[in-house]
Amino acid sequence: MDSQRTCPECSGRLDDAGAETFCAGCGLVVAEDRVDPGPEWRSFDDGPNRKRTGAPLTRSRHDRGLSTEIGRSTRLTGRKRRLFARLRRQHNRARISSRAERNRVYAFTEVRRLVGALGLSESIRDRACVLFESAQDSDLLRGRSLEGFAAAAVYAVCRTDAVSRTLAEISAVAKATRDELTAAYDALNRELGLPTGPIDPAEYLARFASRLGLPSDIETRARTLVERCHENGLTSGRNPSGVAAACLYTAASEREHSLTQQAAADAAGVTPVTLRATYYDLQE
Repeated sequence: MDSQRTCPECSGRLDDAGAETFCAGCGLVVAEDRVDPGPEWRSFDDGPNRKRTGAPLTRSRHDRGLSTEIGRSTRLTGRKRRLFARLRRQHNRARISSRAERNRVYAFTEVRRLVGALGLSESIRDRACVLFESAQDSDLLRGRSLEGFAAAAVYAVCRTDAVSRTLAEISAVAKATRDELTAAYDALNRELGLPTGPIDPAEYLARFASRLGLPSDIETRARTLVERCHENGLTSGRNPSGVAAACLYTAASEREHSLTQQAAADAAGVTPVTLRATYYDLQE
């Protein structure tokens, strides 16, 4: 530090004045245009919150969240308010340049609504939007509904991440029908080659047990029964939610807990016949 604060010519003392650093003895200018440590921005906000950056980038927006928005102010009146209302309307129209982009905006809005209704994470939301965009680039949307592909993208990401969400749960909150969702998911899985695998029935036990109000010991016994189903090959080719419901019903029967087959089947979104098929195999 001492060598940096002395003149390289006469070893004199350096002084700072404005944007220059000079020697007090010989007058040599050692440095100029010093870095200003102050802020390089000005804030025009009304409040004290001075942010120098905008919202983070997100894949759940058609423009990645980079476009600007014309805000609203209560201080504008009369002609100025009508002017900015027209500017805001034209600006929103100019943000969408093509029909494909308009479809993407609508589908991304539906994906965000589904993710919020199902209580899923933001990573699933962003990946579902990316998957929908890949389907649109592959021309898979022709002749199919946007709502169906939005719901199918959410369901496909849940399948790839082993998140326990059934078709019945997604179709219950989606604007698309069950058939539209299934057709769109089959197209995604067939054309894009999704890395989907079988869902472990144990993933459903916690949610189904919570819906039925079952104690923890029955859920623990049901997990043991699921492992037994895996060992005996009872899970292959069967609905995983139906297997989970059958294991919960079997565990409740062993503990003499009052649980009907209809109630367990309704919690899993399957029929009692599907539940009984696995239940009888477990008894054997």
